[in-house]
Amino acid sequence: MQKLHEWYKLNGRHDLPWRQTHDAYKIWISEIMLQQTQVKTVLERYYFPFLEKFPTLEHLANASIDEVLKAWEGLGYYTRARNLHKSAQICQVELPKTAKELEKLAGIGQSTAHAIACFAYGEALPILDANVKRILQRYFALREAKPKELWEYSYKLFDPDNAYDFNQAMMDIGATLCTPKNPNCNQCPFESECQGKDEPHLYPTKKPTKAKPTKTPYIVIYKKGDQFALFQSDKRLLGGLWGFAQEEKRPSKAKKIGEVSHHYSHFALKCEVLLCNGVIKHNRWFSIDEINELALSGLDRKVLALIRNCTNGG
Repeated sequence: MQKLHEWYKLNGRHDLPWRQTHDAYKIWISEIMLQQTQVKTVLERYYFPFLEKFPTLEHLANASIDEVLKAWEGLGYYTRARNLHKSAQICQVELPKTAKELEKLAGIGQSTAHAIACFAYGEALPILDANVKRILQRYFALREAKPKELWEYSYKLFDPDNAYDFNQAMMDIGATLCTPKNPNCNQCPFESECQGKDEPHLYPTKKPTKAKPTKTPYIVIYKKGDQFALFQSDKRLLGGLWGFAQEEKRPSKAKKIGEVSHHYSHFALKCEVLLCNGVIKHNRWFSIDEINELALSGLDRKVLALIRNCTNGG
């Protein structure tokens, strides 16, 4: 393990702000944001503004879900934000201090619980994020492996005497050297013992890429005077966000004002945007300025831009 620790000392991303603290709350926020999201995006646009708005667990617990979703807007996978808020309300002032207890909270799986417990409280536990999984499968030449097996291998390679540096180094190696494409094996501290170094592209076995289905609902903007109808989603994907109506059938007397498209992880949307004067049930009415202050999906932000364009005579 000496090579690993020497490599981390010289090449580790020590300047990341969540590595400059042992505050469990700040580490928790970073771990949740970094699920499904690149470090660059989190660092440049979300981590600091979120902590400025909710500097402590207590601030987050006392905030409304609308405030939390607004601060999360654009980061995607909004279940993460809802789970953060839910867990903050349960804990109120302080997060649990062991991985076992952390894992009981919404949105915290085993790897995230291990990461928080290790980085904040010094608990000697390995982590198993996507980068670490890839390293393990190459190191042990595993084309396929179930999560339980990967956890067993993670403990085999783990250095419990230097848990913090080991886990951080593993994430950095996965992000900078042992990448999915074109891994830089010559620079890797595991090169001499890695069983998959000669053909790293074989590990793990690539899953066949499925074509994304494209859905084509109509987005209908219901207008009443200078106000517009919005609905608060109860769907798992965008639960709690506000948005314009989506309908399968084109309403009569609706005027097309444009088209928008948007890509999600498993499907795409390509929609005609229609303007319709009239009243619709189960909605609330907002002015343009009020809509801008709500938490909207990326798709609905594009629709709002179309409305502004029309309003400005574009």
